[in-house]
Amino acid sequence: LNIYFNEGFWFVFFFFVNVYVKVFTNSPFLVCMDLALSQERIIDPSYLWVGPDGRDLEGQRYVNLTETGKLMMMGFSESMSGAYTCTLSHKVIETTTQEETEMVEAYKFMVYAYREADHAYQVSVRFTTMHCKLKTNGLFFRKLNQILNSTISHLTCHIKESSYKCHSIMTPKNGLHHELFVNFQVNPFAPGWEEVCHKVPYDCEDVTNKRRIGKFFHQLRHILKYEIHVVPTIQYVDNSFAMTPINSCRPGFGKNHHTHQNCASCCVVCGPGTYSPNDEVMCRTCAGPQARMYGAKSCY
Repeated sequence: LNIYFNEGFWFVFFFFVNVYVKVFTNSPFLVCMDLALSQERIIDPSYLWVGPDGRDLEGQRYVNLTETGKLMMMGFSESMSGAYTCTLSHKVIETTTQEETEMVEAYKFMVYAYREADHAYQVSVRFTTMHCKLKTNGLFFRKLNQILNSTISHLTCHIKESSYKCHSIMTPKNGLHHELFVNFQVNPFAPGWEEVCHKVPYDCEDVTNKRRIGKFFHQLRHILKYEIHVVPTIQYVDNSFAMTPINSCRPGFGKNHHTHQNCASCCVVCGPGTYSPNDEVMCRTCAGPQARMYGAKSCY
């Protein structure tokens, strides 16, 4: 809180907490006064809202600005992030002398776009094999990748970082046997996912991507158990299928537990001077040319 007096005008400046708005949704109403002032009678109030670009927000198509000075941003996107400042002007009339004093109070809101964290999935599954040195193990692994990729291509998911290792295992019940330990990652953002998302007016991560991932894992279990017969001597190990979600953020977004404590689990838009080129969890700091906008995917 800062207070200044200048030629019959009192200037009062308030700085409010951060506000987080999920992309493609409407912001909450930002109120151009503090709680104490809202309980008082205000004489001749006038409001001026200024957006991050320094322009007056009155008349802008993407805002809902009420006559009582409340502001809502509609269909919020990352480019709309930044500082929103409201200047409230009103009069204070001294009861006995009727002397008028002009009060000017400014309220600043830092508004950030955010997304829910996306989830890639780390998958592990095991298969029995006759021996670890068989060439058919590699053949089986390549064929498994082909089958899985062709199965999920229409879901616009894709498999990456796939690998396998063969281990010899000794158990009291079955003695010595050999198993292939297969690992891969399922990512919901293969080429074509943007076209799927553009068909819906909301952030498709909440519905479209989760639905596609769900379909994939339903099909995957069926394939592993009933359809993998490329090499008859290699068999799926019952109940060996396991998956672990991995948090990631969209390009231009990242997590920061220190800067955004009130939205620590959110993927918040990268601020000016930072960027995120891929699905990493953190925004990077620009070393050379500074990204001047919110949601930058590069520093240029």
